[in-house]
Order: sequence, then C-alpha cells, then structure tokens
Amino acid sequence: MPVELHFPLKDRQVFKDLRPGEEVLIFGTLLAARDATHRRLVERLKAGQPLPVSLQNQALYYVGPTPAPPGKVIGAAGPTTSYRMDAYTPILLEQGLAATIGKGLRSLPVVEALRRHQAVYLATFGGAGAYLAQRVKAARVVAFPGLGPEALWELEVEAFPAVVINPPSGGDYYREVLQWR
Repeated sequence: MPVELHFPLKDRQVFKDLRPGEEVLIFGTLLAARDATHRRLVERLKAGQPLPVSLQNQALYYVGPTPAPPGKVIGAAGPTTSYRMDAYTPILLEQGLAATIGKGLRSLPVVEALRRHQAVYLATFGGAGAYLAQRVKAARVVAFPGLGPEALWELEVEAFPAVVINPPSGGDYYREVLQWR
C-alpha cells in the first residue's frame, strides 16, 4: 500500500519511515519548474531578493507542462531529468524545500544536502506525461510567465504516483537497490 504524502507538509516526521523504492501517492499542492525558473530563483536569493513563493515544506516537481488541450487542466506533465537541477538544489533546500520530484540519479552533493535538510527525492514515471497530467486537478502559473512552460507553476494533485529514491534517513534506490554505481 503506497504511503500518502500531503504537500505542503505539516510535519517532516512523515519522512522518517520512508525507504528507498517505496511507493508514494502525493496529494495537495506541488510547485513545478524547470531549469530557467531554478536559475531565476537562485539569482534572486544571491541578490538578497525575496522569492515569489515560499518554499517552506513544499515539494518541487521538475516539469515543464505542455499547453492544455481543450477541456483539460494541463497538457502532458512528465518529469524532466533531475540532475540538471543539481546546481540549484542545495540552496533551495536551505529555503525549506521538503521534497524534489523528477527522474534519474542525483549527484552525491545533492544526496548529502537532502539528508542534511531532512528532505526527500522522489521519482515519477518518465514517458508517462499524459497519464500524470490526469492526476493534476488544477494548474496556474505563479511566477515568471514569460518563460512559458518553464515558468513557476502551482499544481493541485491527487494520487500523484512516485517512488522514494533518496529518503532523509539515507539510501539511494538507484545506487543501492538496483546496484548502480
């Protein structure tokens, strides 16, 4: 039975029993962004400017959704490769970010930052953008609208599927369970 995670989190204690490879279902609000938004967020922080949204206890999904077809909330919403966000992730974790969601391996410095900040990295299913879009119940751009699909989005999700890759307690599903080195 998958573990339910509700974002934004009320308490990170929900992460304490998570194990690599465990299935989760996500409910609530996800922030969603790709490379260009990550770059802008970090530039703001380095310039001493406020972020357009709070990252405290939020989850950040690495996605650039396609335009919504008629009658739909959002177009395809499949994950992008997480490794591309690794340069930005530690500083965003310092802002209270609780979880990141994408696909693929994270660098060892990011895995360590996740442990240090008691955050979790989850992966969802690449190539399943149309299926994942069905789990999105509402979507709106909250910052950087000029970036199009790479803008900062807020997604309301219900039973959004993911797998625990790097829980705060340690471990790495890709490296340990699948024995990737």
